This record gives sequence, structure tokens and C-alpha cells, in this order.
Amino acid sequence: MITVEKADPRSAASQLLISKLSAELAAITGDDGKSNFTMDSLEEERSLWVLARNHRGEAVGCGAIRPLAGDIAELKRMFSDRSVPGIGNALLSFLEKSALNMGYSQIWLETRSVNRKAVNFYQRKGYERIENYGPYINRQDAVCFAKIL
Repeated sequence: MITVEKADPRSAASQLLISKLSAELAAITGDDGKSNFTMDSLEEERSLWVLARNHRGEAVGCGAIRPLAGDIAELKRMFSDRSVPGIGNALLSFLEKSALNMGYSQIWLETRSVNRKAVNFYQRKGYERIENYGPYINRQDAVCFAKIL
């Protein structure tokens, strides 16, 4: 069973998962993904950092939402260590419900086109391709998605 809860992004468990995510992204894409995310951005109103935990209480996944524009939240730093099935589903479901409860009507995200697992995951979850936004405009390696909540 996977549980998801609000957490401190600076906790040891959060930092370990962020390090694992950065290493995995660097191996897949050649970029650790840190350039478009800072912990300080999670201090903004209507931001949320969460951890997924397994039945033993061990942190096995993480993710965040933060304000992008008006009623649009941006999904950031989604990661599952894939130690048990369903971590990504649990994280995304929790973050989508939280975003809706926080007054957002859409979630946007960016991933790299070479990260086929992520691209396929988001498409299976109802995310649709949109024009690249913000720092991803004119980036051929980036692919952006949106979902209306």
C-alpha cells in the first residue's frame, strides 16, 4: 500500500529522492533537471511537496506542484523508485486532487522527449501535448503537457 502526504522538501528523505531523480534524469537525458527548479519555489503560496511511502513508511517517491500562471499549476520533480507498483499513480492522483482543492484548473509539465517512460505515463494519465512554455520554448529536447482537472 502506498500513502502520499505533504512533506518537508528539505528533509533527508526528500533530498535522497531528489538526488536519485537527478541522477536518473542525467543518465536518461544528459541533464539532471535542477536548472528549472529550486526549493525556494515551494515556499510560494499554493505550492506543495509530497512524499509517497510504502507499507513500512519508507519514502519511495516524491513530487511537487507550484503556481505557474493564474489557475495553472506546474508539476515538478515527480519521481518513483519503482520499488513497488503504483507509486507514480498514487503521487499523480494526490497532486491532481490537491491542485484542484487549491483552486487550480489545469496542470502543466515538461519532460524530455527522450524520457519515453515519462512521456507514456503522462499520456496514459490524460495529459495532452501543448506548445512548449516558459524556459522550454524553442527547446527541441523538451515536450510539454497539460491536463484540465
